[in-house]
Amino acid sequence: MANYTTSTALLEALSEGGIDYLFANFGSDHAPILEAIAEARSAARRIPKVITCPNEMIALTAAHGHTQLSGRAQAVLVHVDCGTQALGGAVHNAAKGRIPALILAGISPVTQEGEAPGSRNEFIQWIQDAFDQRGIVRGYVRYDNEIRSGLNVKQIVHRALQFAHSDPKGPVYLVAAREALEAEAPQVRIEPAQWPAIRPADLTAEAAAEIANALGTARRPLVVTSHLGRNPAAVSELVRLCQQLGVGVLESVPGAVNYPTDDPYYQGCMWNEQRQNPVLAEADVVLVLDSDVPWIPSVNRPAAGAHIIHIDADPLKQQMPLWYIAATDVFRADVATALKHIYKESLISEPNVKAVTERRRHYEKRHAERDRQLAALEVEPRDAIKSEYLTACIRRAVGEEAIVLSEGVTNFHHITNHMRRTRPGTLFAAGGGSLGWSTGAAIGACLARPDALVVALTGDGSYLFGQPSTVFWMARRYKTPFLQVVYNNGGWNAPRSSMLSVHPSGFGSRAADIDIGFDPPPDYAGIAAAAGGAHAETVRRPGEVMPALERALNAVRSERRAAVIDAWLG
Repeated sequence: MANYTTSTALLEALSEGGIDYLFANFGSDHAPILEAIAEARSAARRIPKVITCPNEMIALTAAHGHTQLSGRAQAVLVHVDCGTQALGGAVHNAAKGRIPALILAGISPVTQEGEAPGSRNEFIQWIQDAFDQRGIVRGYVRYDNEIRSGLNVKQIVHRALQFAHSDPKGPVYLVAAREALEAEAPQVRIEPAQWPAIRPADLTAEAAAEIANALGTARRPLVVTSHLGRNPAAVSELVRLCQQLGVGVLESVPGAVNYPTDDPYYQGCMWNEQRQNPVLAEADVVLVLDSDVPWIPSVNRPAAGAHIIHIDADPLKQQMPLWYIAATDVFRADVATALKHIYKESLISEPNVKAVTERRRHYEKRHAERDRQLAALEVEPRDAIKSEYLTACIRRAVGEEAIVLSEGVTNFHHITNHMRRTRPGTLFAAGGGSLGWSTGAAIGACLARPDALVVALTGDGSYLFGQPSTVFWMARRYKTPFLQVVYNNGGWNAPRSSMLSVHPSGFGSRAADIDIGFDPPPDYAGIAAAAGGAHAETVRRPGEVMPALERALNAVRSERRAAVIDAWLG
């Protein structure tokens, strides 16, 4: 092959690693990669499809959304230290959300007098030279390295992907200078199967039996989870175990469909409520599964004598400086695998039938009462749109199969409660705390599942963080239409809630303005229309919601263009 360079080998390695898309924000450091892409296309050789991303954070959030549906890491290409820093919040979300992603960045050329092809020839290349560019993201990535030669570029790429796909999963980061990427390289044959993800860890038979016995003999056994549903197989295993033993399930800031919300053992979700959750308070055995924040101990925690068991792929939370719960039994294991083993042991242990029957009735009664309370909140209001009603309307309009991306912040719990998702893989959150995820993630989700209806639900502040002008341009260019509903409460309500939780009767509680409002309000729907020809509507009254949703869904499904509804909450 003519002009076979390190860049050529790099693109081949991405394809070998199962990467379908390269979400790219190109710069001067990418000249050899651009040339290699053009050469591959001229030869009709398979490489990942390039998705042009005018904003770096959107590049990684789009990859994030794709991976949440596909399960496979995608590649993101950014420009030196500047592009790496612009990834910022998206790297945080991928790290905390355990999302595998391969981030590639150039570094400034390492020569300046033309000593090698790719040597410095633009003034910016001195300014963008950093002592430790990889250090910008080292606290968030699972692996980082520099590609220095075409001799082993494929091995480095596959090793990086092995880290990305092994528990605890997450982003990885590679850099390369132009000289290395421009250099001629030998054609190295690689067998990707030699770099498999580490196999899921299991519990010992003794541990599984102990956990099954603890659940089986408890008066009020309870599972608390946040993101078990990232693996749909874990959901079915949890359902089977809970139905066998009569165990309740409580979600804490759920990032996925962890348990069917119509199952009688489902006991709801916890968020930032500044009160004790009664279900958690009465539990005598609490099994924490895949949760970074199972409760907020200053306001809400299990009873003092509760037996707490913790199973997680990363039970030490190695990237969290301050973290502990009062668990006396802690296991590093894959939750789906562990639950399967615990269920088998529960069949052997023969739990007390009378006790199981009693707790089944208890949790079924609680579940039914919760359903009645939610239904009462979904009645159409007289005057202003309420988030509970808005969410119920969206649920009815989009159906059970739609992919819902939830980024409501102060309305997060309303979205979780009133979307009432029952099918694993139909609701996702970012997994981290950096806002602006859902819009870009919707692009990636549409690319991963072109046949699916993708619905992004976000607050007005998060919508602006999500770079809508970039996203809706991309949605039109790459034919990825989705529905976006903006929960418009007039600004940042989260800072107000935080302030009141600390200073409930302070000066801020009495102030007319604490500098968090968006007045006059931006035309949120109009931004999408201007940037990408999206269908745009603003609704202010309850009776306008369902007709607007019907028109928006018609634009997405029939006209194949994105739609934004700006819903003013009262």
